[in-house]
Amino acid sequence: MDMLEAHTTIPVNTEVVRPLANFPPSIWGDRFLSFCLDYSKLETHAKAMVKPKEELKRMIVDTKMDSNEKLRLINCVYRLGLKYMFNEEIDDQLDKLFKELNIEDYDESDLCTVSLHFQVFRQLGYKLSCDVFNKFKDFSSGKFKEYITRDVKGLLSFYESTQLRIQGETILDEALEFTEVQLKDAVDTLEGSLAQQVKQALNFPFHRGLPIAEARLYFSNYEEECLKYDPIPKLANAHFNYFQLRQKEELQILSKWYKDMEFQKISPYAREKLPETYLWMLAVFVEPHYSEARIITTKIAQLVLVLDDTFDAYATIDELRLLTDAINRWEISALEILPEYIKPFYKIILNEYAELEKQAVEEGRANAYCQYMTQSFASKYQELNFCHEQFQEIARAYLREAEWRHSKHVPSFQEYLENGMVTSTYNVLIKSTLMGMGEVVSEEALAWLKSHPKILQASELIARIHNDVVSYKFERKRAPGATSIDAYVKTFGVPEHVAVDELEKMIEKAWKDITEGCLKPMQVSLEMLSRILNFTRVIYVAYKFNDGYTFSNEIMTFQDFITLLLETSIPM
Repeated sequence: MDMLEAHTTIPVNTEVVRPLANFPPSIWGDRFLSFCLDYSKLETHAKAMVKPKEELKRMIVDTKMDSNEKLRLINCVYRLGLKYMFNEEIDDQLDKLFKELNIEDYDESDLCTVSLHFQVFRQLGYKLSCDVFNKFKDFSSGKFKEYITRDVKGLLSFYESTQLRIQGETILDEALEFTEVQLKDAVDTLEGSLAQQVKQALNFPFHRGLPIAEARLYFSNYEEECLKYDPIPKLANAHFNYFQLRQKEELQILSKWYKDMEFQKISPYAREKLPETYLWMLAVFVEPHYSEARIITTKIAQLVLVLDDTFDAYATIDELRLLTDAINRWEISALEILPEYIKPFYKIILNEYAELEKQAVEEGRANAYCQYMTQSFASKYQELNFCHEQFQEIARAYLREAEWRHSKHVPSFQEYLENGMVTSTYNVLIKSTLMGMGEVVSEEALAWLKSHPKILQASELIARIHNDVVSYKFERKRAPGATSIDAYVKTFGVPEHVAVDELEKMIEKAWKDITEGCLKPMQVSLEMLSRILNFTRVIYVAYKFNDGYTFSNEIMTFQDFITLLLETSIPM
């Protein structure tokens, strides 16, 4: 019998045992609900950006500027999150500089310069060879040369470069371990901005950090570099102020929506994480003009969060079968099969998706996205919209996990991973992001995404395994079930600590695949690829030390970044 056909009613007079997680309450309350945007302030900041933006544009295209200085300037603009203002100019300059580049030119350059060049080119899609670092290694001894251990700035820049390595770059694999050890040994002896730079990089290397938070921290920690170029502090300051107002407005809109939907009433067992979820999407869409994409994807992520916690932290297996059946049917008549407490949430799912699709059609965003995807799936799913199918897929995957828990079954590692790539939620969220990206999303790009490319697979793998590695002990105490660690132990017959080590190696390999997927020649624009990269960065930050998304009162978590971005005044 199909698991969705059984148990259409819940037994009466039976004590229901629920897998409650007792998640900590939100620390934010209604703090972001009362914000009212002052449009005059917004306009003031917008006007303040005009002049320094034009001045900076002239500097970027200045043919008289030395190539080293040009790359330092571009690095500063990029790290401050301002590149989107100068995409065409910066891309033209990098094309020219990369074509003129001769690897022998680096023979006389110091470690800091070589590393900075490597970072700029790689971060923006150019595959500068890792051979530029050969000069810093004594290959007869197999060790890096002693003199670079005294160059902390150079070591820091070298360390940041190692985060951009791809498969087969042995020298960068070795350099990661070498520079990390050297910086950890030196950090307590450092002072001032250099100490802050090293501490931040050891916590979250720039390439793996939250871009929007990294921009603010760069402005504070690298003040000397920012002040070298007169327009940059003025533009960055006005930009941060402008964007902070926009962020507060968006979070107020979402907070009102959350309250109006009565999530706390209809799903009190679920995590209260709206500000954290918004930060997640803010880290994915770091450009101010993607306001709509942030709002849409935060709403969908909230629906997925409640669905996840319903499966993991409240409903019985019988209730989950009914809920999955209803979601597969995707029609209001399915309410009749659901327990009373689930009905309000099911209504919200149907209503919110209907509203989002209505907006897409009205605003013209459906041209490339909804029309293409509806046609692609028409023969198989007929009336089902592509967006619905992604949500249905994740419900089915959650149910499969629940069935494993219920039967105390540990699947094979491959079986777990195939299902876990779906429950990572990245498939539904990444494809949902396209609804708010406008003309950037072409039919060719959608066809590429539908093919489930290697970079997307790598991001999903990191999301699933990274989560498991840091949270499996908590989950095991609460409601024992299969994780990637359990599945790996069963499949390969190794001790738990070995399984964890091997999974962490898989995470690093996946990061290399993501980096390589963002290098030229690219199958789609970096504009789209960066969304996948940014999603992966969120996972890295959230789960590096602990489950910082769920337990945001722990050290170095989303709480710190929300405070930094939404509550801390902009440095003048």
